[in-house]
Amino acid sequence: MTPAARVQASIEIIDDILAGAPVEKALTGWARRSRFAGSKDRAAVRDHVFEALRCKRSFAALGGSSTGRGIMIGSIRASGGDPDVLFSGDRHAPAPVSDLETGRDFTSEAERYDIPDWLWPRFQAALGDQAVAAAKALQGRAPVHLRANLVKTDRAGAIAALAEEGISARAHPVCETALEVTEGARKISQGRAYNAGLVELQDAASQAVVEALDLRPGLRVLDYCAGGGGKSLALAAHPGIEVYAHDVNTGRMRDLPARAKRAGVAIRCLQPEEVAKQAPFDVVLVDAPCSGSGSWRRAPAGKWALTEEKLGALNTVQSDILKSASRLITPDGVLAYATCSMLDGENGEIVDDFLKKNPEWTGAFRKSWLVTHGADGFFSAHLTR
Repeated sequence: MTPAARVQASIEIIDDILAGAPVEKALTGWARRSRFAGSKDRAAVRDHVFEALRCKRSFAALGGSSTGRGIMIGSIRASGGDPDVLFSGDRHAPAPVSDLETGRDFTSEAERYDIPDWLWPRFQAALGDQAVAAAKALQGRAPVHLRANLVKTDRAGAIAALAEEGISARAHPVCETALEVTEGARKISQGRAYNAGLVELQDAASQAVVEALDLRPGLRVLDYCAGGGGKSLALAAHPGIEVYAHDVNTGRMRDLPARAKRAGVAIRCLQPEEVAKQAPFDVVLVDAPCSGSGSWRRAPAGKWALTEEKLGALNTVQSDILKSASRLITPDGVLAYATCSMLDGENGEIVDDFLKKNPEWTGAFRKSWLVTHGADGFFSAHLTR
């Protein structure tokens, strides 16, 4: 495919997404209809689409319309390019740019930095003088992070094993197990280091949430909202602890047994009705459902799908989950609350409300990781009695 044909394909996919199609479904549907597209074509189109979604508002302003075409015109202008070069009207290329597609100036900071208008004041209140820098970071591509699996290697060994496969990685300062891939990221899933369980794909801040816990041999630890099990695997890499994983949607954990086997660790997946029977636990980690504002670079559609009503509903769920999890802990145990959000309403305010309603609990630890720190945005607080 020519660069122009890739842009045209991206326009069509973005229009599908704007019409309501899930991002991955739209990308997969195009790929199935376009057997002529090679792996490099598919990767380039995917990159175009995700960049467009991360910067949908600002690109639409620069391109003159909130359509796939307008957003892609804006994308080219934002990078300093000339849309006329690719929008030529030649075979498989988009039609030439018209006089009505000149674009316009930004009308607000929220538009410039690609944050919904209703959310921008809350975003600023939560991040203070880091708000603009964080919003700019969310406009860019997320770094690729790996966790060195200490059951099988150390960080230096993982870096060396990756290098043998043409994958360059370096230590990340956020966490002792974290690596940042600087070259060859697309090779990871097919590589020996990954398939032998030496490394696992996991954001550095997500790893840091686990590292912040005081994990000692003999502890029984529950990952209460396990999802795919990334944190369960990181927990299980600590020697001498029993790790249990639970998710209200058990289907999310379907790959966890195979992942645990590859990593060389033991994790027991619990059905919802089994959790209370296995309680109490010494540590319960609650990575609660949230807006995902700290990971919008990876899942940018979530930024535009979030509404005030949905955020309020999430806050209710977060409070309910924290309350439920608090009943599963030994008298001297730790309740660790976490989100991949940078919004106070999902983080400190939820914890403060819980402490106010449950005065027997106290806060023992509280920390935020921002996208400006070179990782996803995360929050974690440890509560004890």
